[in-house]
Amino acid sequence: MKNIFKICSLLLIVAATITSFTGCKDKTFEEITYTANVPVYMDYVEFRSAVLKSGARNLENPGKIYIKDNILFINENQEGVHIVDNNNPSSPVFIGFIEIPGNVDISIKGNFLFADSYIDLVAIDISDPLNPFEIDRVEDAFPNVVPQPDFSFPVYGLDFTKGVVIGWEKKEVTEVIEKGSGYRKDDIFFDNIGVPSTGSGEIGINPGSTGVGGSMARFTVINNYMYAVHNDALKTFNITSVPGISKLEDISLNRIVETIYPFQGMLFLGTTTGMLVYDIASPAAPVFVSEFNHVNSCDPVVVEGDYAYVTLRSGTECNGFTNQLDVVDISSITTPFLVKSYPMYNPHGLGIDNGVLFICDGDAGLKVYDATDPMEIHNHKIAHYPDIHAFDVIPLGGIALMIGADGLYQYDYSNIENLLLISHIPVVNP
Repeated sequence: MKNIFKICSLLLIVAATITSFTGCKDKTFEEITYTANVPVYMDYVEFRSAVLKSGARNLENPGKIYIKDNILFINENQEGVHIVDNNNPSSPVFIGFIEIPGNVDISIKGNFLFADSYIDLVAIDISDPLNPFEIDRVEDAFPNVVPQPDFSFPVYGLDFTKGVVIGWEKKEVTEVIEKGSGYRKDDIFFDNIGVPSTGSGEIGINPGSTGVGGSMARFTVINNYMYAVHNDALKTFNITSVPGISKLEDISLNRIVETIYPFQGMLFLGTTTGMLVYDIASPAAPVFVSEFNHVNSCDPVVVEGDYAYVTLRSGTECNGFTNQLDVVDISSITTPFLVKSYPMYNPHGLGIDNGVLFICDGDAGLKVYDATDPMEIHNHKIAHYPDIHAFDVIPLGGIALMIGADGLYQYDYSNIENLLLISHIPVVNP
């Protein structure tokens, strides 16, 4: 009897095998060789021990900017943060550098600087800006973040078990694929995006306040919460206790979100298909209020009074062809509507202060307008600096800080009829 069962079992296995091969008989495979972006890894242990302080260094590849208590923080794209004493804007002094692998965004509350480090969120104690140190970390806060590759070539061989991806090598790879199936695609999020000097003495940080970021920011701190936009989600972190940061439930936005701007208890989110508004009356659980939709385009946003100012730009990463400034009436926050559009060249970040509107218009430079009448902005250009490749700007108390491919510029706009360039820290190529 046992032998009969064995024979029957063997026959079933053979039949299943034959059926399996029969089902695949029409498939054909081919061996292909092509150039690809192959990931370069850093071991997780090494990566999570890599936040370090160092001396002041040159500004080489500047990213976003943030200012608090006359201390300016400038992102060195993917590498860390410059600390700049800006008590005298006409003569800013680089005093140190915080090495943060994979850093793009920062925000500050009191003595703590919050920064992304590839996939993690790190908190750094800056009570003494000359001696910053890591005090807390939320691992995998931003999963699957990798540096932006050369999109001319496909990505090959991602394996997050090997470590955090810190770069790419172009290599010839060979693989066997089903004919006509194309390349495999990975579920990943691509993170886009001076003169050396030394400082001395103690520089205090006010422990009870936050700073100011630009319109391209993905982080913002409001009271005991930090909000971050990442891929298609709004993330909330309780930062009441540091150390002791807790990550709360993500809010799925069902669209790619790029920027975040706080205003009067609301979060204005810039996405590739429109502006979203969330109420944070209950700060641990933001609530959707309204949306303003537009064609596919990148769109940072700033707000003043009853109007939101949104720049739309084209480009590969933006999936669109529109370059313009939109003025949106938000007097009824539940039903925002477009009141006027103005053509632009390729606008990026923007800022507004008391009706003075600054627009970083890509290769067309920095443009400054009197926006007191939102319907006549194009007729009230105050200044245009065409030779500056502008990225983002923070106008604050009569001083505008502008960051671009050529470095950091500061303008005195206390007299709107006579804007003055008061300092420039150039990029120094290595």
